[in-house]
Amino acid sequence: MNSDQLNIDTPELVEIEMPLAGIGSRFIALLVDMLIWFAGFLVLVILFAVFAPENKALSKIPEQWAVALVIFIIFLLFWGYFTLFEAFWNGRTPGKRVARIRVIQRSGRAIGLFESMARNLVRYIDMQPFPFYAVGVIAIFVTRQHQRLGDLAAGTLVVRDRALEEPAWGDSGARTITAQSFAPSAPAPEPHLAFSLPVTGIAKLSSTDLEVLEGFFARRLDMSLPTRQALAERIAQAIQAKSGLEQPAGASVETFLEVTARQLRDQARMQ
Repeated sequence: MNSDQLNIDTPELVEIEMPLAGIGSRFIALLVDMLIWFAGFLVLVILFAVFAPENKALSKIPEQWAVALVIFIIFLLFWGYFTLFEAFWNGRTPGKRVARIRVIQRSGRAIGLFESMARNLVRYIDMQPFPFYAVGVIAIFVTRQHQRLGDLAAGTLVVRDRALEEPAWGDSGARTITAQSFAPSAPAPEPHLAFSLPVTGIAKLSSTDLEVLEGFFARRLDMSLPTRQALAERIAQAIQAKSGLEQPAGASVETFLEVTARQLRDQARMQ
């Protein structure tokens, strides 16, 4: 197994490969995040310096409690920045988005609030000695899947996002000089809308089958074409064996799966 590659076995026994993030991309992400966090913290300090003298309640707080309160607020701001972004922004912070990396569970699923809280609580150990992250860097180098201590505690990994390939002419504009002379054609209908399957066969399928189909649709763009084709055929065979449905003439395997999923959704709404 390549140490820079994560191989995930899906419930359908098909392996999905995801590239692991290295120390360089993680350093860039951390640097951007620290700059953003420091800028936001500086704004809060300025606001506090302006409005605090006018607040008589703050002046009555003992010095020891004031210092403890400031340390606690800094902890919440720092921990909350990474925790909330990763939990509610698909495993990414602004820095991770710039570096095109994100945090996922070892199973390949998106992380939740619990995993994000755990990995970022242990961040304070990874940061030692501050601000060099020496403990975290050593852990990344010595673990097979480039995990710092926070990742090991939360069962998470940092992977690279796949770059989206864009046409050389951009998202808009004509491919040829004469293209503007012709009226744009209406978009072609979705292939699966041109087919329908027997209702009696669809009725033999369950919500679990729909979950398997939805899982495939959610992950297929991250798969290589051979893996995607093999998984689609395996799911189609299982669907056909259970329901007695047959792939319509002129429909691809994935179109057959999309038709099945569409009619399963319609069936669920009618119940």
